[in-house]
Amino acid sequence: MQCTPYREALSARLDGESPGLPAGELDAHLDACPSCAAWARQAELVTRRARLAPAPAVPDLTATVLAALPRELPGTAAAARARLAAAALRLALLAVGVAQAAFAWPSLTTGTAAMSAPVHMAHETGAWNLGTAAAFLAVAAAPRLAAGALPFLGTFAALLAALTVADLRAGHVHAERAVTHLLLLAGVALVGSVAWRGRRRRALPAVGRQRVPA
Repeated sequence: MQCTPYREALSARLDGESPGLPAGELDAHLDACPSCAAWARQAELVTRRARLAPAPAVPDLTATVLAALPRELPGTAAAARARLAAAALRLALLAVGVAQAAFAWPSLTTGTAAMSAPVHMAHETGAWNLGTAAAFLAVAAAPRLAAGALPFLGTFAALLAALTVADLRAGHVHAERAVTHLLLLAGVALVGSVAWRGRRRRALPAVGRQRVPA
């Protein structure tokens, strides 16, 4: 029973672990105990044979494992379609912004507008159109701004649409003039789509973090 701690310490030292005893004390015991010394020689021999024994041959399963893998990761196609749709929305919004700015430019530079409006009113109209164009271009460049721009743009577009319909019925505006507002409505619809997609993208990680009860 007195040799058990020394044999455990020797086994730990052979495995590269801490023996738990001072090295001098362990060596002194091996010098004084022939039984433990013989046990140590046998343990060293067994350890050496185990380490030098050849590894058993195993079949190469590389081809089988690679063949079992899917051709593409789950969700790759959906992610590619989402990126394509986002790029298309941004390009369309960029085109609407440029067109809106081009529509506003004559009112700002020459002070002329439809229906022979006064110069200051033409300037105001041009400023409004240029402001909406800048909003469209900003959202096209940084889609994260869509949610912040939507309240202003949506309110403006909704009021303008309602007033334009009323003016058309009353004969206060020509249809050619009313059609130009479709560009603004298209831009607001695109901004709304960008904001909705951004909200969905932020909501997906939150859903993934929810724990499912077992």
